Amino acid sequence: MKRHFTCSEALEMVMQPDSSTKQEDSSDSPPDTTSSDSDPDFVAPPSSSSPSSSTEDEEDTEDTEDTEDPGSGWVGKNGQVWFPTNTETTHFTQPARGLTPGPTHYAIVRVHNLESAFNLFFTTEMMDLIIKMTNLNGNRTAKSWTNVDSTELRAYFGLLILAGVYRSKGESTRCLWDDRSGRAIFRATMPLFRFHEINASLRFDKLERPARHREDKLAPIRSLWEMWTHRLPLLFNPGKDVTVDEQLVPFKGRCKFRQYMPKKPAKYGLKIWVTADVTTSYAWKCDIYLGKMGDAAEVGQGKRVVLEMTEGLQGVTVTCDNFFTSYTLAQELLQRKVTLVGTIRKNKPELPPNLVQTKGRATLSSVFCFTKNTTAVSYLPRRGRNVILLSTKHREAAVTEGPKMKPDIIIDYNRCKGGVDNLDKVVGTYSTRRRTNRWPQALFFNMIDVSAYNAFIIFTAVDPFWNQTKKFKRRLFLEELGNALVSAAICRRRCLPHAPVAAALVREIQAAAAPPDPEPQPPAHPSSSGVRRGSCKWCAGRKKRTFATCALCGAHTCREHQVTCCISCCS
Repeated sequence: MKRHFTCSEALEMVMQPDSSTKQEDSSDSPPDTTSSDSDPDFVAPPSSSSPSSSTEDEEDTEDTEDTEDPGSGWVGKNGQVWFPTNTETTHFTQPARGLTPGPTHYAIVRVHNLESAFNLFFTTEMMDLIIKMTNLNGNRTAKSWTNVDSTELRAYFGLLILAGVYRSKGESTRCLWDDRSGRAIFRATMPLFRFHEINASLRFDKLERPARHREDKLAPIRSLWEMWTHRLPLLFNPGKDVTVDEQLVPFKGRCKFRQYMPKKPAKYGLKIWVTADVTTSYAWKCDIYLGKMGDAAEVGQGKRVVLEMTEGLQGVTVTCDNFFTSYTLAQELLQRKVTLVGTIRKNKPELPPNLVQTKGRATLSSVFCFTKNTTAVSYLPRRGRNVILLSTKHREAAVTEGPKMKPDIIIDYNRCKGGVDNLDKVVGTYSTRRRTNRWPQALFFNMIDVSAYNAFIIFTAVDPFWNQTKKFKRRLFLEELGNALVSAAICRRRCLPHAPVAAALVREIQAAAAPPDPEPQPPAHPSSSGVRRGSCKWCAGRKKRTFATCALCGAHTCREHQVTCCISCCS
């Protein structure tokens, strides 16, 4: 059940004294808007309001409230006028999407198996670029370098994916190839020294770049990155809810645009802006953050990022945290037929004072204010904590019935805020990341992880009955994908590995991939015709064993007791 508050009820809730006798648990409430998860350098200004004193005269407080102007407190510092009721607010109508959520037709007609779904994100053009740059670097640095081809490079991809399936991103590479503790599939695919050669020589762009490209911080992987990010929105249409947030790729080596984010598990790494579908966590658009452009800090960075990351979308709702949300961003998104729901910092100049102050408010109370097309709400999950949200989708003061009386805006925000966070979780579970001192390779490992997950989303959408009853479908998908990528390299291998288990696996895969004989050949040996070997019927003492039998009685007969006759005599 939902309750809709009128102006008088909202004012009574604001003026109601604190009657709560028990502090509520705020574990499932949205994060406090006074702190920023996205910007660790942000420091909230000290609050101007102070907690009410227990010795304060209640009569003086009531007199002050009675003499206060009812219209004051609803104008922001920048002059933005708000209203305590939604009488001036227009009704919200969801704009038409124009696109069917899910895989595009371009992707559906090209998906036949697991490998073809993964190949949508690493096309032949991209593979040729990696092969060309890797061979150039290998011939220049390695003494006895053997050129990499497409089959061997895909086998390298497959081994990385299988290492992620076995949860060995922090394990030594030698352990993966070990006879006892390792897996036979690694030795069966390629020797350990060859894997190290490819890993050390892997490159994604020209080794000697023109002078105009030296200032490009992303130059070592720029061409591959742009081709890869171009494929993401081409293959999938997000649903009605999307999330814009940042992803941190763990990396502690030298990099000009490495970021420090203490709230993230890795703390140091490469920050990537991501737009993800809420329902599937499909990474629809990615853009890497290259740091400050010059000495001055960028003004309005959150607004710029959301506008760029949602370009091309229509009829969707964007959910973001307080680093991105602002009133001007909400208005510009509405012009693009996109609605916004997000937490907002309480020091924003467009917020009215009645929404920011918490003095005299009861715990679990909500205060709403409205403009013509925007709703803002202030919710107190506990004493001293004020959560403010902004929405252009909700146009009423609706609160969900329950012990915590949360507004509908918070319910929708909690439902949609984890699109990118869930992507981080699933990508990190079976990650292909290996230890490296080169940031382009760390970024490349993340590209493989995101591509494998996006391929899983597309493949299961095209074939929803694939392993439908299994609860660990993604692990099965990655394992089958890794085996499919390495199978071609195993089939063409000439020298068997020394480990018996790996050698047996190579023979098995090569035998399964061998084409069947077009015509059955006549048996070269009597044993292949189904006749068993037996002892000669006429030998005395130690009888000889033979496959030959008599044409009349069928008894086994050795050469010494065989008689040659013509057809007429035999008949």
